Amino acid sequence: MAESETRYRVGGMDCAACASKIDTAVRRVAGVADVSVSVMAGTMTVRHDGSSDLKVIEKKVTGLGYSVAPLAGSAAPAHIQGSQHRHDHGHDHRDHAGHDHDHAVHDHERHDHAGHSHDHASHDHDHPHDHGEKEIEGLHGHDHAPMAGPWWQSRKGRLTILSGAALVAAYTVGHLVPAIASYAFIVAMLIGLVPIARRAVMAAFSGTLFSIEMLMTIAAVGAVIINAGEEAATVVFLFLVGELLEGVAAGKARESIQSLTGLVPKNALLEDNGQTREVPAESLAVGATIMVRPGDRISADGIIISGESAIDEAPVTGESTPVRKGVDAVVFAGTVNVDAVLRVRVTAAAADNTIARVVKLVEEAQESKAPTERFIDRFSRYYTPGVVVVAALVAVVPPLLFAGPWDEWVYKGLAILLIGCPCALVISTPAAIAASLSAGARRGLLMKGGAVLETLGKVTIVAFDKTGTLTEGRPQVTDIISFGLSEAQVLSRAAVLEQGSSHPLALAILNRAKADGVPVPPAFELEALPGKGVSGKVGGETLDLLSPPAARERGTLSAEQDAPIAALNDEGKSVSVLLVNGVAAGLIAMRDEPREDAEAGLAALKSAGVKAMMLTGDNKRTAAAVAGMLGIDWRGEMMPEDKQRVVGELKRQGFVVAKVGDGINDAPALAAADIGIAMGGGTDVALETADAAVLHGRVGDVARMIELSKRTMRNILQNITIALGLKAVFLVTTIAGITGLWPAILADTGATVLVTINALRLLRIKI
Repeated sequence: MAESETRYRVGGMDCAACASKIDTAVRRVAGVADVSVSVMAGTMTVRHDGSSDLKVIEKKVTGLGYSVAPLAGSAAPAHIQGSQHRHDHGHDHRDHAGHDHDHAVHDHERHDHAGHSHDHASHDHDHPHDHGEKEIEGLHGHDHAPMAGPWWQSRKGRLTILSGAALVAAYTVGHLVPAIASYAFIVAMLIGLVPIARRAVMAAFSGTLFSIEMLMTIAAVGAVIINAGEEAATVVFLFLVGELLEGVAAGKARESIQSLTGLVPKNALLEDNGQTREVPAESLAVGATIMVRPGDRISADGIIISGESAIDEAPVTGESTPVRKGVDAVVFAGTVNVDAVLRVRVTAAAADNTIARVVKLVEEAQESKAPTERFIDRFSRYYTPGVVVVAALVAVVPPLLFAGPWDEWVYKGLAILLIGCPCALVISTPAAIAASLSAGARRGLLMKGGAVLETLGKVTIVAFDKTGTLTEGRPQVTDIISFGLSEAQVLSRAAVLEQGSSHPLALAILNRAKADGVPVPPAFELEALPGKGVSGKVGGETLDLLSPPAARERGTLSAEQDAPIAALNDEGKSVSVLLVNGVAAGLIAMRDEPREDAEAGLAALKSAGVKAMMLTGDNKRTAAAVAGMLGIDWRGEMMPEDKQRVVGELKRQGFVVAKVGDGINDAPALAAADIGIAMGGGTDVALETADAAVLHGRVGDVARMIELSKRTMRNILQNITIALGLKAVFLVTTIAGITGLWPAILADTGATVLVTINALRLLRIKI
């Protein structure tokens, strides 16, 4: 039976204890193979063999007091989900007549991954979802999904206010009628504790015995038994306040990535039979044509079919300078058209545009746990029962063995129970990772999960592909050498012969002619000369554009004219010779040039103590030339399996290897590396392949990704120190009799809030 995957939006989670309870309960359902729950994304993914009753899974979750709703389009066979489309492209382009094309030019294919319908709304599920089971008002001790309205209108907010009011009333009654004070405080305590206790029981039946609700319930009931009802009621109220604060903080983290979806406008101007009408953006079909006015946000991913304008991509990419784009340029939903009317052909439905897929990828990434997170989870599994044992020993041993007063030591034992709650410790890692994944995504740095984010900071060498990664991926005319004619005349005549060709070297000549504004009259009798070049006639002239060997065969090159060719070839440039009426008239040299930021990006890696090298399928002459310009080690003439072998060798030498490629032709090496990073301008391939993706194709973003990882690991260390440090301090002061129940609950809640706020700092970092 094929394994399937179903994703849910879960409402009401705000801490790792919530995720743990859901995980434990759902794993017990027959047929469930694996469960991944993300507090920060508010999602759950269940892998099952198809025999599982999904209603039972949903009932388990709602039974714990959370709301749950399947995400649209989430059920798909697991072997199809996240399949990686990687292809190896050959490196031999010598079949184009007349061009000694020594370097590989990759065909950047695009793949349309249709059918990924996602629901990215931020849900505040305060109601049952028709699962035949009414949720109990205020039942969940951690009900803090991002709130649609003010906090006081949420279910948890109302319960906290009611508990606070009952506490004030108890103090008032106790002051006026001291005889019934203890009963008043018990009533006040029960108002807040009953929902918590019911949650504790449900969690226990679902497999989580030592939940925070259970510890809270034992401590509060124990406090009443030893006649500390006033403190018990106050502690319950403080607990609810603390959980409310946690929820608000968790909501902020969750909203940071969800807010991306708000960038896409709700409406679009659709062109239909020559008329323009306003339609909902989500109704746009692939292939539709939309008009985008100056100042409007673009409502869908697409390709410009007419017009030229500056596009402000800052909302999506963080790029501060608007980018000038014209016909055939790709534009993203959510970016702003600055200064001219554009007509855009839609290339992706609303549910599958770049922003929607980025949000989906980040949410899925938040469900995959980092090694540190898995360790903390295992640690807390033993830590919490350990705390219960210590608390029991503190409560019982001194009175039994040393004749200590029972009230005093039971009280201390109850305080230790509250101190021992692992919430802050367990949330320390996922909160930081979620914030970093969100911060990275907003800057075009996609990392597929905590493990990837954690490993990036350990990278010691980065192996780059050349074409399309360190270089632009398309040749450009670098030199025009004329023999008698002007440079413009040489370029014009070469462009005449290349009209209609789609070969990368031909396009380089045509693009340069267009940029320089030289005339390109129509040619007659165009003829391809296999293995040699192309010829034609224009204005009474016979023109030939030949490879240097073909020109030498005709005996048209003098020694003086031939000399520059060798020098240009040594610089890694491809050369074509222009003949006019059989006489050499000029040379045109082309090369795939390095990206603008390549040098600075490699320097950033070097300053971070990370080595860099270039692995390319190009000939050694071209490789040496580009590597020399960038000051980087290199290996040339490598097939995909050679790149994979080199990555393996580097790993055996003790390096932690990141491989950066265009995500298409480097599949074996990307898979072999510790981290595979796809470089691409928001293409489907860049989003779907490898472990991480640099959407904007900037070399410097690799160094930024590594720096983000290092900052995240520092943040996690700080969080763990805060969580364990506060607990250690209050453990000592409680046993010493300096602090009691109130500070204990404040220590737990305070640590959780501090840890979450510290993690949220990562959302605002500038990288």
